[in-house]
Amino acid sequence: MKEDRKYYAAYEERYRTAHENGVSWSSDLATPIVLEILEKYEITSEKSLLEIGCGEGRDAKAVLESGYDLLATDISEEAISYCQRIMPGHAGHFQLLDCLSDELDRRFDFIYAVAVIHMLVRDEDRKAFYQFVRNHLKPDGLALICTMGDGEFEMMTDIARAFEVQERNHESGKMMVAATSCRMVSFRTFERELKENGLKIVEEGITESLPDFDSLMYAVVRKDDQDA
Repeated sequence: MKEDRKYYAAYEERYRTAHENGVSWSSDLATPIVLEILEKYEITSEKSLLEIGCGEGRDAKAVLESGYDLLATDISEEAISYCQRIMPGHAGHFQLLDCLSDELDRRFDFIYAVAVIHMLVRDEDRKAFYQFVRNHLKPDGLALICTMGDGEFEMMTDIARAFEVQERNHESGKMMVAATSCRMVSFRTFERELKENGLKIVEEGITESLPDFDSLMYAVVRKDDQDA
């Protein structure tokens, strides 16, 4: 029943609609900062990587083709199936996961999540996301978290309207798809959330992932030594 669905899982319906129309919802251009951070912090291909919210696999594809040991996850069955279908050689690297309620029996050297946290509106859900990241990092591990925003503007959508069918623009034309949730925060709020959840900022800034996101806040974090 609709009432039982998690508001932040609405992309399942959006992906399904796009794929039934023979297109992907997002572009296939990787987010540049992911590979840039891997190179900057000398995270080699022998290290273990986790992606939270891989979607249709644009970043996972770039990371996997660069030779990294990546586990790419998403809450959407449609997204995982799609990735396994378009990347059959890497099918075993994709796994269904709800990071707010599931646990993995592995810890990782590097975790990244692009345009995931802004889909979480409730404070308790955002806390669960950060706690998942912290709990799945190795003691000296790093994480890259990217969220839609310009560092100043704050807003949130009504989660009761998630899954409502709305007309949206797509590169293939107008498309009727499920609405999704969004919460944009300022750097001040972002920094506070990270600190409250035992994550220490190594660097932060504004980046982009065109054509889908022209402004993404990002933070590279590690476990706070005082809480490790």
